[in-house]
Amino acid sequence: MNDITVYTTNTCPYCTMLKNFLDDKGIAYREVNVQQDPIAAQRLVNATGQMGVPQSNVNGNWVLGFDPNSIMSFLK
Repeated sequence: MNDITVYTTNTCPYCTMLKNFLDDKGIAYREVNVQQDPIAAQRLVNATGQMGVPQSNVNGNWVLGFDPNSIMSFLK
């Protein structure tokens, strides 16, 4: 089982692209909207040093942006 968390905002087109990609592949993930959860946003910046979205944690590996190849490479 994969552990995937996708950090998003309401208005990010790349976030939508990433979620659509995962949905189309049937890959389960948890979404955290950092626009609605400032505490999660701060945890994300502390963990990655990055403020941009989407950011994904795939089985303990960080992927910045819409990068399907990297996401697929970290899946079990």
